[in-house]
Amino acid sequence: MPALPPVNAAWRWLQRIGYLVALIPIAQAAGGFLAGGWRAWQVPLVAFGLAPLVDYLLGDDPSPPPAGDEPRSSPWHDLMLHAFVLGYWALLLFGLGQAQEGGWTAIERLGNTLSMGVVGGLGIVVAHELGHRKTLFPRLMAQALLQPLCYGHFTLEHNRGHHAWVATPDDPATARYGESFYRFYLRCVPATWLAAKRLESERMARLGLPAWHYRNAMWRHALIPLGMALVIVWLFGPLALLFWAGQALIGFSLLEVVNYLEHYGLQRQPIGDGRFEPTRPQHSWNSNHLFSNLFVYQLQRHSDHHAFPARPYQALRPWLDAPQLPSGYTAMIPLALLPPLWFRVMNPRVQAWRERQGSL
Repeated sequence: MPALPPVNAAWRWLQRIGYLVALIPIAQAAGGFLAGGWRAWQVPLVAFGLAPLVDYLLGDDPSPPPAGDEPRSSPWHDLMLHAFVLGYWALLLFGLGQAQEGGWTAIERLGNTLSMGVVGGLGIVVAHELGHRKTLFPRLMAQALLQPLCYGHFTLEHNRGHHAWVATPDDPATARYGESFYRFYLRCVPATWLAAKRLESERMARLGLPAWHYRNAMWRHALIPLGMALVIVWLFGPLALLFWAGQALIGFSLLEVVNYLEHYGLQRQPIGDGRFEPTRPQHSWNSNHLFSNLFVYQLQRHSDHHAFPARPYQALRPWLDAPQLPSGYTAMIPLALLPPLWFRVMNPRVQAWRERQGSL
């Protein structure tokens, strides 16, 4: 990796507290639930309208992690994650009550559901980080975010499947060159669930147990959301159920947009016998845009994450010689939803990267 520029102490301090910006959408969404009107839409407006502008103005942050942020857990940075879990659940419960009794108009209902879904999408980013931890408590916290989004199987498939198969034809979460997001979505969502089911069945077989045994985690991932739906109807009502289902759909769909852009068109080379070269930083699209990286807990430093999956978010490195996205996720997500523009921007970058790799 190229030499990195030094950064002064004040900037380091700002980097440490900057992750608090990821909690702002929770407060914004709560305000929208109460105030209605255009405020019901303020979370997506800020996330995909204002945030890309702030990202552009602040530019890249190519600096390495602050001194002391070694590749291990940090109480302060873990607190940022746990605060989001508590904030998400408080917002969800508040939103369920407001969805049933708050008197929202149809437009407000759509905006508030979308806002909750964007918060849920950020929640999957937090769950992704917690799901890579080795101890039980953070993994339970990850499930506390994934289950209300009907995507409890994500950690299972992501850790055991995606990280092994990334940038190969075997990986349902790697977007192929020339594949639109919509084609990818229709392929990836069921294929990811089936991959998780297969991985758990294989685990059961190694334990000498049948696939339908109660220890199969897929039972939990199917039954917990069903139980939540029944409880929501019982405690709140059908309008609250609609709100909950909508935020779950939006939340995991945002995850799949991010999956789409993280590895679009990148390939690991086969080395024979059905095996592929080891995963390296060049097999993920990277971005060092400052604001959006704080917003998504450094997920955009994805090249380092895939090369070193156990490294916590605050310790991820910039990898300036990995393939770079032209902007942060807050701008790339809307672009991915417009395939002609996406192909115009990204296909030349994929081709240039392949030519560069072929010349090395």
